[in-house]
Amino acid sequence: MVHFTLSFVLVSLLALATLHGAHAQEYSVVYRAGNTAGGLRWKNELGAPYTLEKMRAATGFIHYLFKQTTDTKYVDKITLFIEDIDGVAKTSRVGNSAEIHYSARYIQGIATQLQPAFEGVLFHEMTHVWQWNGNGQANGGLIEGIADFVRNRAGYVDRTWVKNGQGDRWDQGYSVTMRFLNYCNDKRADFVAELNKMMRYRYSDNYFQLLLGKTVDQLWSDYKRFYGQGL
Repeated sequence: MVHFTLSFVLVSLLALATLHGAHAQEYSVVYRAGNTAGGLRWKNELGAPYTLEKMRAATGFIHYLFKQTTDTKYVDKITLFIEDIDGVAKTSRVGNSAEIHYSARYIQGIATQLQPAFEGVLFHEMTHVWQWNGNGQANGGLIEGIADFVRNRAGYVDRTWVKNGQGDRWDQGYSVTMRFLNYCNDKRADFVAELNKMMRYRYSDNYFQLLLGKTVDQLWSDYKRFYGQGL
């Protein structure tokens, strides 16, 4: 399967990122799920060493995809918590450290093979650790769409994602925005990487026009028509 092949590639990419000093200083996993079914499933099928390996691999892949060398965030520690919480996962920043809180309840509810589903969410959340957000100016839909863009490019496809052309707004978030970003990236190679670089200090919708020559609304209309979903 795709994700097994990628695991070897991603470790190599981590080494590349390390050469540029772009890796986190420390990775750790903290288990807080007690004897819950989802927590025990994670322990039995994945475990901390495996999760740490994937966290490092995700960092390497993200830096490679974003073409980040000297323009990376400074993060000295990334901690992933396996917890008995609602939802799927969430990422927060505490000083120079980042925390990912992963739901054991979600893990228990995964009906398919655990590894690719777990890793897909992990790559999404690790993107939040490293991506720029225009100092908070970029809207949440775009930020979540970029995270799903990374997940998709890493080969972790979610069967619940919308199809190409679906959605109401370009910044609707998650798979809707991810599909739109794929379209933009096809128009200009490394569009998402360049957009991410531009968002280091600030954000404007005009970045789409600067990179692709059309406003984001024009691009959204073109995208919808391209997939037979004309506005």
